[in-house]
Amino acid sequence: MATTTKIRPRALVRASGGPRYAVALVVDALGTGLLRPFLLLYGLTVVRLSAPVTGIAMTVGIVVGLGCMPAVGRWLDRGARSTVVAASMLVRVLGVALLLATPTGHVRMFATAALFLGIGNQAWPAAHAALVATIAHGRERDAALAAGRALRNAGLGAGALLATACLAGGTSALQALAAVTGLAYLTAATLAWSVHLHADPGVAPAKDRDDGPAPRMRALLAANVVYVFCLNVPEIALPLVLVTQLHASPVWSAAVFVANTVLVVTLQVPVTVLMFRFTRRTALALAGVVLTASYLGFLVATSLGHGWGAPAVAMVSVVCTIGEIIYAGSATALVTDLAPAHAVGRALARFELSTGFGLAISPAVITALAPRGSAALWGSLAAATLLSASAVVIEKDRGTRPGGSLPPGASRDPQP
Repeated sequence: MATTTKIRPRALVRASGGPRYAVALVVDALGTGLLRPFLLLYGLTVVRLSAPVTGIAMTVGIVVGLGCMPAVGRWLDRGARSTVVAASMLVRVLGVALLLATPTGHVRMFATAALFLGIGNQAWPAAHAALVATIAHGRERDAALAAGRALRNAGLGAGALLATACLAGGTSALQALAAVTGLAYLTAATLAWSVHLHADPGVAPAKDRDDGPAPRMRALLAANVVYVFCLNVPEIALPLVLVTQLHASPVWSAAVFVANTVLVVTLQVPVTVLMFRFTRRTALALAGVVLTASYLGFLVATSLGHGWGAPAVAMVSVVCTIGEIIYAGSATALVTDLAPAHAVGRALARFELSTGFGLAISPAVITALAPRGSAALWGSLAAATLLSASAVVIEKDRGTRPGGSLPPGASRDPQP
């Protein structure tokens, strides 16, 4: 694949794990889209919990689920690849089964179901990135990771749209959606496991730096906590600002979210390929600059007040999405490039911990800053993101690993 100039779908599919794995990603994303956006609604209407209790149970599930990441990293570093991906899907099958079995008003069982769903959701990104890093090297890996994200967002969006159309059926529809989600996870896990991809970093030659220590990446991980706020801007910050401050119709919030999804699906791979002219670290710093500019743009847009404010916010959201795309296309790829083969799992696990922590605290931070005014919200986000971009630039790389089509010690069954 000519990663610097062209995008070849077949080469991307091979670099991303092969046809069976691509189908597994789509099925898993469809299942996740059916349930994850409506898990809060499931707790409220099916289990009949209060909104605060449901929210706390879901938050606890996500945060506690992060505790599995060190074990996932060690498992990956022992060579497991497709097995870990399949396990991250199977544990969510258990979560869905517990969800379906939860009786009315039983908060502990709902929280346990949310925990298993959280474990799977937290473990999957690191496992998927490690699998792709085992197959593809160099800039081909970056494009493959970007393609996986675009494919997953397409599946998530399609699943959410299908679920939205079914919600008129009430509680029985939500239970049916949960059951279909469990079947989707089971199917995806079977397909992912059938790829049989395994890596043995211990046999890699010395020139690959596999005897070196795992990179600490302290500045990168700290910066990532701030960068990931951009992922919750379309879902939390903009709806909050549009409805409560600008008194705009909820249609604007929906339009921003749909536009964000469409742009990520269509532009993730092309923009990532466009960034090949820069180093990954430079691209990540550039993402921070673009995000900072968008936050300042939101500050100006919200000052326009009712009337022009909502359209201006929608226009600036496109800039924010471009920053998100650049960030997503460079951050994980940079981590896989910095880490030696024997420690890529632990490096990705630490990165996912920082991502999960940022996603966990961002709703609380955003909702705490928003009532204090636009300057407090967007000014704080802009300053923190620009500072994070500076930290990314200052931190020194330890070098890069040589590329290759498949690293020594990696093996998999041929795809049919």
